[in-house]
Amino acid sequence: MMPLSRWLRSMGIFLLPAPCWVPRERWLGPLQRLSFVHRGSVLGAWHSARCWCQARTEEPRIHYSSFRMNGNQKLDVCDEKRQNFIQHFSQIVKVLTEDDMGHPETGDAIARLKEVLEYNVIGGKYQRGMTVLTTFQDLVEPKKQDADSLQRAMTVGWCVELFQAFFLVSDDIMDSSLTRRGQICWYQKPGIGLDAINDAMLLEACVYRLLKLYCREQPYYLNLIELFLQSSYQTELGQTLDLITAPQGNVDLGRFTEKRYKSIVKYKTAFYSFYLPVAAAMYMAGIDGEKEHANAKKILLEMGELFQIQDDYLDLFGDSSVTGKIGTDIQDNKCSWLVVQCLQRASPEQRQILQENYGQKEAEKVARVKALYEELNLQAVFLQYEEERYSHLMDLIEHYSSPLPPAIFLRLAQKIYRRKK
Repeated sequence: MMPLSRWLRSMGIFLLPAPCWVPRERWLGPLQRLSFVHRGSVLGAWHSARCWCQARTEEPRIHYSSFRMNGNQKLDVCDEKRQNFIQHFSQIVKVLTEDDMGHPETGDAIARLKEVLEYNVIGGKYQRGMTVLTTFQDLVEPKKQDADSLQRAMTVGWCVELFQAFFLVSDDIMDSSLTRRGQICWYQKPGIGLDAINDAMLLEACVYRLLKLYCREQPYYLNLIELFLQSSYQTELGQTLDLITAPQGNVDLGRFTEKRYKSIVKYKTAFYSFYLPVAAAMYMAGIDGEKEHANAKKILLEMGELFQIQDDYLDLFGDSSVTGKIGTDIQDNKCSWLVVQCLQRASPEQRQILQENYGQKEAEKVARVKALYEELNLQAVFLQYEEERYSHLMDLIEHYSSPLPPAIFLRLAQKIYRRKK
């Protein structure tokens, strides 16, 4: 017989417990009841750990009214948190550049750094950085969330965003990309070119400057330093796998296996995009146990794989006006989820078409590959696969999220589910 929780999920209903910092005796009082939240409303229902604690420890009427908030009120809470996070970026730039802007020796370099920061770090979805802040607030008791701790959480969130910018600037050069976040890639700007390699290194260096400035006196400082260093190494290993699997001018379809694809995705995307921000918040909340981190990693790496599969699909079938970038996976001979799926289904004749056209820059050859994907109905294959992986992700959250609040993972899953950019 199917467990009740799984049946409820199949109907689009999630069961949300209290945050891990709420003592059991406080939430098993007169409000000893489960909360049912329809799919798509997880973030609104658990819009902050602070509101949930109030709902669980005060009068029932407050509990009920908190879930009768209209959509605008729910969004207001999230929007305010996001706006506070975005506004903190000006402080980040100020800390990194203001004191040295007029330095007689390095002033010009600092002015360049400011330009690099303002062009490359903002303009994204801020999902990775915001995850640090919201996870920290879910894990830490409200009375311990003072202005200083929240500022540190936002700063570490921006460290993740800087980390992302470092990878993107580098990746765009290696992939000969044209646009990023709705504007031309940094290295494509007049007068920049391959100088962007050094700019990317500056972005990475800023991560460790910020961690030192804001977190040096904190007990979790060493854990954060090691986490970012390890994430950098893992991501660069993933990028290496990506590059050596698809060398320029050498199309070898035999390299494009599902096993190799999963390895690339795990190391290039999943570690830094999903595990890094949650793990950073866990360390900041004093959660450093191996088991807790291993369980979180099990969920988050799976989530990262689904995210990259979506990225590969959107690279070809997404709307560039929505995604903000022009896909080049076919031209760049990438070990993409689409080409792996194509090879698993292609006839010998179709494989020959792929061999003759994949990894080529000519528009007509790219069009032939896209037509082949459509002939194999890969769009429908993707939609079914996305549903299956999302269901599997829900199972992992059910079994491995404890003792962390499941909402940490559900919130991330909801953000990527059926995403268009």
